[in-house]
Amino acid sequence: MDNQIVWVDVPVIDLDRAISFYSTVLAAEVKKEVFENFRFGLLPHSHTSVSGCLIESPAEHIAPFGPLLYFNVEGRLDDAVSQAKTFDVEIIEEKFQMGEHGIRAVIRDTEGNRIALHSTVS
Repeated sequence: MDNQIVWVDVPVIDLDRAISFYSTVLAAEVKKEVFENFRFGLLPHSHTSVSGCLIESPAEHIAPFGPLLYFNVEGRLDDAVSQAKTFDVEIIEEKFQMGEHGIRAVIRDTEGNRIALHSTVS
């Protein structure tokens, strides 16, 4: 078994706004997909990597706490945090060194989800 976690659905209220936010912060295209009455934003990934999607959900499905998703922004953590700030989101925890496990910043995305931006280098 390669990965215990294989996929994640990130709940969002405004799909277009969330796609813009994640595409900018991750510096990679989040592709909008539409199937009949089901719309989502497919997060960038390779065929062998863990990934997920942004899925339209009612506001009450957005939890202020719960599992913390780490998004890879390798080598560009400062830039990713700066880009996030342009969306006027809350920075919950500024850049923090986690010993040999890398560096993270914890923010709230445009939809109210708490996420971590992670890099192994500054």
